[in-house]
Amino acid sequence: MTAVVAESLTKRFGSVLAVDDLSFTLEPGTITGFLGPNGAGKTTTLRMLLGLATPTSGRSLVLGKPYAALHRPALSVGAVLEATDFHPGRSGRDHLRTLARAVGLPDARADDVLETVELKKAGRRRVKGYSLGMRQRLGLAGALLGDPELLILDEPANGLDPEGVRWLRDFLRAFASGGRTVLVSSHVLAEVAQTVDQVLIVTHGRLVVESSLEQLTSRVGGTVRVRTAKPDQLQEALRREHLDATCDDQTLVVHGADTDRVGDIAFAAGVAVHELVAEGSSLEEIFLELTAEPSS
Repeated sequence: MTAVVAESLTKRFGSVLAVDDLSFTLEPGTITGFLGPNGAGKTTTLRMLLGLATPTSGRSLVLGKPYAALHRPALSVGAVLEATDFHPGRSGRDHLRTLARAVGLPDARADDVLETVELKKAGRRRVKGYSLGMRQRLGLAGALLGDPELLILDEPANGLDPEGVRWLRDFLRAFASGGRTVLVSSHVLAEVAQTVDQVLIVTHGRLVVESSLEQLTSRVGGTVRVRTAKPDQLQEALRREHLDATCDDQTLVVHGADTDRVGDIAFAAGVAVHELVAEGSSLEEIFLELTAEPSS
């Protein structure tokens, strides 16, 4: 079953068009990065998926149904849209116990998820003493209470230190490897590039890219780096095929061709190749290019 389906989602707030005819799908076992500049409509989209905002038109399905039609949705979907909805006087453990009881889960589940997010030692402390990173982990713990099939996270790395970011990356990969699905909105593009399988990029409420990360970074502004003991000979062969290549010692950087074509040209020219690597543009470069405002 497809985990999430958005069909022509549109949301207006008066004269403001926040989300404009947005359609996409998420399959089980994937981590999708939901990217866009501030005001692009990301949070509004997430709220519509979770039934917290009503679309002006279009619809969304979560695990085959509108979110409101799910039976005990907290056991199927976990979400963190803000890391601030905690009572400061409660301990992290009591906060999670309260959530667990609200959805019919035993108190022991709070201890389980505290251990999962590595907050067990801090579980009895009051939330008002938690750092932002600890609050992020506590929010994730709440989302995991029902052992969900789908996680929807808005800026989950905000406030995490480098160790925490790495922990989050490893956790999300393990979560998805079990056939479950993650949709994560983030501005930390370098981290997204190390975590996700595919990306959705939106600007002004409209979808501009829906692609696997590998395909996106290889096809947009990609180059091929090739190392050989005969760079001059290979460079000449590439020029005969009308390909531009720059040379630095024994390494050529070839533009406008994939690894298969460069390898074939080298073979035909009798040039031994010691390294042949496709190098795509970074996700940050692609993001900035696709979401740049047009020049006036």
